Amino acid sequence: MLVLVALAVVAAAVWVVNGKGGAEPAPSAPPPVGAADASKQLDELTVGPRGTMDGYSREKFPHWANQGEGCNTRELVLKRDGKDVKAGKDCNPTAGTWHSIYDDATWTKPGDVDIDHMVPLGQSWVSGAKSWTTEKRQQFANDLTRPQLFAVTDNVNQEKSDKAPDQWKPPLVSFWCTYATDWIVVKHYYGLTVTTGEKSALVDMLRRC
Repeated sequence: MLVLVALAVVAAAVWVVNGKGGAEPAPSAPPPVGAADASKQLDELTVGPRGTMDGYSREKFPHWANQGEGCNTRELVLKRDGKDVKAGKDCNPTAGTWHSIYDDATWTKPGDVDIDHMVPLGQSWVSGAKSWTTEKRQQFANDLTRPQLFAVTDNVNQEKSDKAPDQWKPPLVSFWCTYATDWIVVKHYYGLTVTTGEKSALVDMLRRC
């Protein structure tokens, strides 16, 4: 956990846009935990029914937060997950290459990728976030420490929407193991619940590790 925290602190501080419209290198995303550790964390999660979306709004999860040096969370993730990313003085990416971990696709335009929340905002709402403070929901929506934010193909992200692993899995089957461990790490840290079907899907995905 200390390693992940340290990585995130660095990530939040490193993207300083230079006068040529480029940016300083950023570290990689938090590494996934092992399947054994993820399985232990999964067993520690509370199993319960999925709540309703009553009262839900993305505005209740303020994002993208200012991360310093004129950059917001979205821009930091685009820099972190991209290659040869160039940005203007406003920190907004203008060029680069992005590889989507969900479908193995590669894109060269920032507009072709979305910043996905591993555990979607709506999914967190129906599994515990409804009772959180706005401050905690903001932390969740901008979390650079846990494996929660990734640049992925936009239409794949839209297909995923607010679905849990029993409702949607990445098209790239070889990523299922990491998808499961990442999902579990985020839910475990935030004390979110899982349904019986969701837990069963995660167990099945962990078997691919």
